[in-house]
Amino acid sequence: MNIEELRTIGDLKAAGYKTRTIKDELRENLIDHIRNGLEPFQGIHGYEHTVIPDLKKAILSRHNILLLGLRGQAKTRIARTLVSLLDEYIPAVKGSELMDDPFNPVSVFARSQIVTHGDDTEIMWIHRDERYTEKLATPDVSVADLIGDVDPIKAAALKLPYSDERVIHYGLIPRSHRSIFVINELPDLQARIQVALFNILQEEDIQIRGFRMKLPLDIQFVFTANPEDYTNRGSIVTPLKDRIDSQILTHYPKEIETAKAITKQEARLHASQREMIKCSPLIEELLEQIAFEARKSEYIDEKSGVSARLTISGYENLHSSAELRALKNKEQNVAIRISDLFEIVPSITGKIELVYEGEQEGSAVVAHMLISKAVRSVFLNYFPSPDKKGKEEDGKKEYAEILEWFAKGHTLDLLSRTDQKAYVESLGKVPGLFRLVSKYVAGIQPDEQALFAEFLLHGMSEFSLISKFGLSDKFVFRDMLSSMFTLDTSGDDDEPDDYREDRF
Repeated sequence: MNIEELRTIGDLKAAGYKTRTIKDELRENLIDHIRNGLEPFQGIHGYEHTVIPDLKKAILSRHNILLLGLRGQAKTRIARTLVSLLDEYIPAVKGSELMDDPFNPVSVFARSQIVTHGDDTEIMWIHRDERYTEKLATPDVSVADLIGDVDPIKAAALKLPYSDERVIHYGLIPRSHRSIFVINELPDLQARIQVALFNILQEEDIQIRGFRMKLPLDIQFVFTANPEDYTNRGSIVTPLKDRIDSQILTHYPKEIETAKAITKQEARLHASQREMIKCSPLIEELLEQIAFEARKSEYIDEKSGVSARLTISGYENLHSSAELRALKNKEQNVAIRISDLFEIVPSITGKIELVYEGEQEGSAVVAHMLISKAVRSVFLNYFPSPDKKGKEEDGKKEYAEILEWFAKGHTLDLLSRTDQKAYVESLGKVPGLFRLVSKYVAGIQPDEQALFAEFLLHGMSEFSLISKFGLSDKFVFRDMLSSMFTLDTSGDDDEPDDYREDRF
């Protein structure tokens, strides 16, 4: 069907065009996708066996939908993906502000046009991208914003009473007729505004300033919200919740690999960063583990959640940290290091809410603790546990050569901004370090051996085999016993000692 040739209602009738409600449109297009083996919800990771099947059932049932979950769980992204299930173009009465169906007009304007011109009434074609409206619920949203209000200027100009439909200035919802309408963070909408949605969802009419008007709007509603008992800002009033047909619970990624795919997909890296900076799978794993540790941390409010934006921002920050080092050292290619993880604290502190704000454990300290816990957790995926059961030496014997070197009084200063050559040379000073990497980490590229060597040192410090001090421009590794008798005075006196030592 060539839509350019269809310009009037008569043309539509001659072509045999049949209109559908938006819910039927979504349902039938979803059925076509399933039959043809196509997945309409591309780019939604981790929901293949949970959220997406529930979403498909809701669409097949022609339901209005509530996506319920903590922040950063792709609720808005899911809603926006529904647009792909709409027809590419649909016809509407030309000039209609409500996108009227030529065969089922709802506005006074469209009805009068059809009465006057009949089959010669002109039509316009609406692309599916224009059939999506999104509104963030805020306390200042009014009934006039969503539904509409009487326009006194229009009433005076047309010399019409306020009860006449023609003097109404329609809000966002009527203007979303035959479209997908999304209200984000529904609990933030005042209760009296939520009540105004009752009739639209159930009785298909609207009420403006006491004037009730039948307006059979054809809308696919999608609401998003945090669980109402998780937020102190508001809740969904029970009658409205009762009128929303399907409530679908979202969740955070359950596997590291899923979380990595989401982060890499959503991160906005500059083309030059992608070209010059290498990010090892180990770094990606550690970054995601930080978020996993945060979601179970006793210091972080679990009701607030830990958004996927934490790792997305962290991933971007990691690349910027490596890029800054490359620019300083005039290097064309650079790899992200373990020490770069401690540069992403600003990406973490803004994404977590502590259980007790202002408590002794500040957000920056908690961020360092999360990084340390992530290192400790991932360390056991590659190297033997120093806490292995049995004799005391059983778990530590693999690290004996490294421990002996530090026990002799040697220290290792690992500068954060040093170039790659000096970085490898510094790590090479520790005997047995690269040997252990070669023994336990197979299949890595030569340029990753230094990364795993640094990771090995950080991991050993997390298991208290060696001591680690984090200073402004370097990490200092040394023997644990000697550290107990040496006071480090090179840091900032305003910071507590435990912030610099072993809390990293």
